[in-house]
Amino acid sequence: MVRAMFTRIAGRYDLMNSLMTGGRHHAWRRVAAEAIAAATPGPVLDLATGTADLALAVRALDPARHVIGADFSEGMLHAAMEKSAVRAARLPLVGADALALPFRDKTFAAVTSAFLLRNLEDLAAGLTEMRRVTIPGGRVVSLEITRPAMPGWSQLFGLYFHKVVPAVGAMVARDRTAYTYLPASVDRFLTPDELAALMRKVGYGDVSYRRLGLGTIAVHIATV
Repeated sequence: MVRAMFTRIAGRYDLMNSLMTGGRHHAWRRVAAEAIAAATPGPVLDLATGTADLALAVRALDPARHVIGADFSEGMLHAAMEKSAVRAARLPLVGADALALPFRDKTFAAVTSAFLLRNLEDLAAGLTEMRRVTIPGGRVVSLEITRPAMPGWSQLFGLYFHKVVPAVGAMVARDRTAYTYLPASVDRFLTPDELAALMRKVGYGDVSYRRLGLGTIAVHIATV
């Protein structure tokens, strides 16, 4: 269901992200890219690469890095391929399921993802796979939407997310279902503290996170 949904909205995905965030999603990806740029030398895997914005942000900060984008949505990979070609980035793209990555153990210096984790059927298994393919001392960086904790703002954000976003999704992406799924997936996802605790439980070290976007975005950084 999730694969089919992301394939349906791939053509309007970038436009919807810009409309929903006022264009701030690029700045949030740069924060994640900066965390990856500080990792030990070696290749980087951008998991659930979507239209490749985060992978391209990593490449822009560190042109010498070998960055691979992986996604299980054919539509997203096609959009990423077109964007990579336009920017002459020659970004390698791979079809891959985050719960069964087609890479050997200890392959990457870093693994990153944007807006992936809340879509995983088994979050602990996905985190374990990311750790498996990362070299000892490498980094795993996750960018994810989260519920803001500030009283008042939390309620206002919830109103926007549950009422305005599906309506815009219906008009722009012609897919109300996908943009109703989005806030629902955030509602049932872990808090930043809970996600950090789970990352430690499955074996990560030095787990930290930073909130962005008035508390609506969390960037988690962990070492392997």
